[in-house]
Amino acid sequence: MFSPTTSPIPRDSALDGLTAVPTRPVVRPRRLRASAGLREMVAETALSASQLMQPLFIVDANGEQQPLDALPGQHRWPVSHADSVAEGVRTSGVRSVILFGLPATKDAVGSSASDPRGPVPRAIAAMRRAVPDLVIAADVCLCEYTDHGHCGIVAGDDVANDATLERLASAAVTYADAGANVVAPSAMMDGQVTVIR
Repeated sequence: MFSPTTSPIPRDSALDGLTAVPTRPVVRPRRLRASAGLREMVAETALSASQLMQPLFIVDANGEQQPLDALPGQHRWPVSHADSVAEGVRTSGVRSVILFGLPATKDAVGSSASDPRGPVPRAIAAMRRAVPDLVIAADVCLCEYTDHGHCGIVAGDDVANDATLERLASAAVTYADAGANVVAPSAMMDGQVTVIR
């Protein structure tokens, strides 16, 4: 604890006779903020393109990319473009992608999520061949694959948590078998991480 007689900083005469915490910092790091070069040199946090992950929406269709109006600058990419998209991402300095699938067919239980011939597994394989060091993550959820749009299988008025877990685990294995480095559970089902592991 500092006292007016032992404080290493100049005393304020108004504090005479009082025991107080100093009003000025003992260490003054302002000199490290004097120029952009100094600030960069001692920065605690630095963000680079290699730390970012590019979201990619993969469709099970032929043709050209389709803009996503709800996400300006993002597109739906046909599987046939997966290799060139991966090369473009890697050239930009970004080292990882996360894939969201948009299948040709949907059903009530999201069965196409675990189809090895689905858009995500095929895109993973193509990207892995084109850019071997690209980190590829795959979103593990059923909302893209169900005809009702819920993240899980619906039973009556509820989401059937345990039945959904089996489908999520199957999808995760399919993506891992295709070459994904990361499976990213986003379905918000109780127990999904344990089941996927």
